[in-house]
Amino acid sequence: MIHSRVRVSDLREHLGHTVSVCGWVHALRLQRAMQFVIVRDGTGLVQVTHKRDGGPLEARLEALTPESAVRITGRVVDAAQVGLGGLELVPETVEVLNPAATPLPIDDRTGPEQRLDWRHLDVRRRPAARLLFAVQTTLEQGMREYAYARGATEMHTPKLMGTASESGAEVFELGYFGRSAYLAQSPQFFKQMAIAAGIDTVFEIGPVFRAEPSFTSRHATEFTGVDVELAWIDGVEDVMAFEEGMLAHAIAKVAELHGAAIAEHFGVRVTVPTTPFPRVTMAEAQQILREGGWDPSGTREDLDPEGERAISAHLRRATGHEFVFVTHYPVGARPFYHMRPADDPGLTLSFDLLWNGLEVTTGAQREHRYDVLLEQAAEKGLRPEPMRDYLNAFRYGCPPHGGLGMGLGRVLMVLLGLTSIRDATFLFRGPNRLTP
Repeated sequence: MIHSRVRVSDLREHLGHTVSVCGWVHALRLQRAMQFVIVRDGTGLVQVTHKRDGGPLEARLEALTPESAVRITGRVVDAAQVGLGGLELVPETVEVLNPAATPLPIDDRTGPEQRLDWRHLDVRRRPAARLLFAVQTTLEQGMREYAYARGATEMHTPKLMGTASESGAEVFELGYFGRSAYLAQSPQFFKQMAIAAGIDTVFEIGPVFRAEPSFTSRHATEFTGVDVELAWIDGVEDVMAFEEGMLAHAIAKVAELHGAAIAEHFGVRVTVPTTPFPRVTMAEAQQILREGGWDPSGTREDLDPEGERAISAHLRRATGHEFVFVTHYPVGARPFYHMRPADDPGLTLSFDLLWNGLEVTTGAQREHRYDVLLEQAAEKGLRPEPMRDYLNAFRYGCPPHGGLGMGLGRVLMVLLGLTSIRDATFLFRGPNRLTP
């Protein structure tokens, strides 16, 4: 008789019945009189208990190895003495679907680089690692819900480009039928083309490629970006309002579905942010930081990681809020397509969003006037010819617009209290890692 598979978390509903559990051998305790096998699936652990009788079942259990994939059919019985849910499975058949080789290449003491080499085993063996992806799914679902409710159209923009985007720096070049192509370091230009195409609100979650030789805990050469572009805006404040609303909605969804599990596995309490988030201009931030001894030479236009952490800590003490928008970056620290205020052309109508000291988003109102774009590109030393297709989007009535680009991995880092983006990604890509 074939019994349908039951997940470990649902076994309590099947007390007294015979069911099949599919999973991996988590641990073995093979005693003189009894055999205990802990089986793990994606929902939890169950103890399989067998009294030795010299039969074929005993031999099959004795031959199991840790992490072997098995199907065990047996009767679910109450067992108050068993810590794993107060029940156990008394086996009738044991099927080894795929035996695991021994010894395993990683254990609980393995360092982070070797764990990345065996990422599938690392994720499978650690509930916290698996929880990350459930949280990521819910976070993305919440972001999409918010965007859809506001009329956003989800787009899928090209990741192959005929010319290097933006400044041309930090892009991956690859062969393309006898000529060069480049991996998109942002969907920025394509989002703006969609605005020019008459799509009022554009939304994309997709891969982003950055050829940065950075070996920090927050950089990756390939990551997932959350990008939004809004048409017919009155100013950059509209973009910030959209983002804070989207994050508040998505984080509330995560707190509701996973808050208890996150507290258990990561020791982090998910705080749903209130809106609006605090705002501080770059000039104000620099003044606050320099009074504390940051950048004693007074030459920095942008915030370094130390400055980001310090201004976040200052605003959190002052407001109790984990988020802060840093606005009005100087022209030298921003790309040519960021709009500049008419009354202070040395600044840009732009922002970074910091969450507990980590930059998770960059956004701005875009310059939508063709002649101004040409002037600002020339100021940055950029030639218009390689950007002709992009610039053409602004020649025939492109509306005022603005948007943002958010790093999904960085959001997960802060949300779960992780120390490295390597742990916020399934298969990390960095300057020294292209495998597995």
